[in-house]
Amino acid sequence: MRANYGIVLLLAAFSAAPRCAAQQATAPARPVQQSAAPTALVPAPQKSPQVDAEGNATFTLAMPNAAKVDLHLEGVKDPIPMTKGADGAWTVTVPKLAPEYYSYAYEVDGTSIIDPHNTTVKTSFFYTQSVFLVPGQPPMPWQTADVPHGEVHHHFYYSKIVGINSEYYVYTPPGFDAKRGTQYPVLYLLHGYSDDASAWTAMGKANVILDNLIAQGKAKPMIVVMPLGYGTMDMITKGWAVWRDPETTARNFRGYARVLYEEVMPQVKAEYPISDKREEHAIAGLSMGGAETLLVGLNHTDDFAYIGAFSAGGIDADNPVPLFPAITAQTGAQFQSKLKVFWVACGTEDRLYSANQKLIAWFKEQGMQPTAISTPGMHVWMVWRDNLSNFAPLLFK
Repeated sequence: MRANYGIVLLLAAFSAAPRCAAQQATAPARPVQQSAAPTALVPAPQKSPQVDAEGNATFTLAMPNAAKVDLHLEGVKDPIPMTKGADGAWTVTVPKLAPEYYSYAYEVDGTSIIDPHNTTVKTSFFYTQSVFLVPGQPPMPWQTADVPHGEVHHHFYYSKIVGINSEYYVYTPPGFDAKRGTQYPVLYLLHGYSDDASAWTAMGKANVILDNLIAQGKAKPMIVVMPLGYGTMDMITKGWAVWRDPETTARNFRGYARVLYEEVMPQVKAEYPISDKREEHAIAGLSMGGAETLLVGLNHTDDFAYIGAFSAGGIDADNPVPLFPAITAQTGAQFQSKLKVFWVACGTEDRLYSANQKLIAWFKEQGMQPTAISTPGMHVWMVWRDNLSNFAPLLFK
């Protein structure tokens, strides 16, 4: 089953998430007399956060009975304490934020909640967070601009390999016409652990980034496939502790390679005019998806000429040899010659930075020449949007 969503609809209110996580209070059953002034228990309608021209963001949460409220803001390591006012509302202003999309949540007496005054949210298998934009001037690559827009298509299917109802998203560039006979290059773009298939559009803004790069002549028109990234749902049912379970993570990586090759790729090729040339096939991903990118891409260079790993996580950097038989079966120079771009990036403050540096060193020891990118930042979407904005222009040249 296939549903097509225009890019404007998908990004309404700056990329509203695919599922609503906030509900409005129901109206009273009968009219009530308005008081002269709103009480602390019935706060006036407001928009939160309020962002001014200098990037100062003011957050407000009416929780008069709370004893402690903290703000958890993407890109900031520690919780930010909020201050309670006489009206029962908790507030804090975070100064001079860089132009970006930010996810955030409130912690109210130990319980995490989204912002009830912000309808834009990011979902995952484990939590929901609110999202807001600090706009840039000039606009950042991931801001919706007055340029031709492509479309994002949402596909559903039953995965026999994983045993679940699964999904994938497909971005088609502006001017795409399946009947025209044009064969398009393809980028398979993989999300990270805990996220779902919507992550690269909801928070990564991949479609917006491609729209802008294509309009500027910096990237070639391409099809981007963004599938659900699990080879076994034990990865989710076991929670974050699964990363201390090498048997399950290895089974996940093996299973996901099968999902790509046996389920996603055949469906995409049947639905879209994708080039058969390996020189027009790319794969990239973040975190868990970065590891899947390396394991699939480097072991299938007959299918992929462009490989990009962003903050790859889940690979044993101290013993990578068993994971990459295709590399060790030939000289590094022979292997490298098959790749037009081999790009390994990570945030300098990321907990995975050291492991990524070890992997890069090992690739070089094999005689390969990965492009190593160190991006300022943590394990956050700010880093990955920047990575995609710089990786996509390198493709299919």
